[in-house]
Amino acid sequence: MQKASKIFIAGHRGMVGSAIHRKLEKEGFTNIVTRTSSELDLRRQGDVEAFFEEQQFDYVFLAAAKVGGIVANNIYRADFLYENLQIQNNVIHSAYVTGVKKLLFLGSSCIYPKLAPQPLSEDSLLTGPLEITNEPYAIAKIAGVKMCDAYRAQYQCNFISAMPTNLYGLNDNYHPENSHVLPAMIRRFHEAKQNDAQSVTIWGSGTPKREFLFADDLADACYYLMENYNEPGVINIGVGEDLSIKELAEMIKEIVGFEGDITYDTSKPDGTPRKLMDVSKLANSGWKHTVELPDGIRVAYNDFLSKYQQPQALEA
Repeated sequence: MQKASKIFIAGHRGMVGSAIHRKLEKEGFTNIVTRTSSELDLRRQGDVEAFFEEQQFDYVFLAAAKVGGIVANNIYRADFLYENLQIQNNVIHSAYVTGVKKLLFLGSSCIYPKLAPQPLSEDSLLTGPLEITNEPYAIAKIAGVKMCDAYRAQYQCNFISAMPTNLYGLNDNYHPENSHVLPAMIRRFHEAKQNDAQSVTIWGSGTPKREFLFADDLADACYYLMENYNEPGVINIGVGEDLSIKELAEMIKEIVGFEGDITYDTSKPDGTPRKLMDVSKLANSGWKHTVELPDGIRVAYNDFLSKYQQPQALEA
């Protein structure tokens, strides 16, 4: 990419898209185009086609998606399938029609089978049943990967697909029901601390293991891939290490400063037992994360405090 290349970030106000925006600005790119969902509804085919035809982009980062945690994924199953298919179909096809030089499609580790061997390698895709609670979202993302590959095979489009592990960071979603596990815990422990609660209840048994990547590390990886990677299929982005939900809860409890107890509601679903990513493919090509989990959580908690609460933020 040249510094004056015309670049579209789809989903620039989300956690991932905003991190990519910060990274590109830091690297000196001067022709970055963004649109809010009220300015451009990516679910509407005609609007997206007209937008791409007018703008004539060189590069596209496709970070726009309907996302949520285990509750939202399970309740809004039709919405997650329909809206994500619409967004990616419209953007990927319009990128082909208007001659975009390169497109990066972002998926999720949930595309892999529920019981795939750990760590999750890129070769595990479509080798077994998906986790049922987020199956619609996963199917949409798998379709996006296959769409990029199909346009590469038929039209020689340089469209690539990257699958990040669980993400957290600046501009995360802290909704009490529709957020992912890490930001949900930040909010829950903080509110318990504010309310002098005796305990915090965590969904499930606490035994599932998860891997977490700071969003700005993901943005750095996306930039690296856009500059250096041109292969079909998927490439994993992660840290290569995981911890149990119980260990995560204890870490967030300490960072937030909550002094009560932690209980576990085993009547609630655990989800996939483990989702550790095999990141050897990306590591061997030359990229590695830089933000360790405790440091990243402190940054995320400060961001939460600045947006949702008034008390003075922690020292990073």
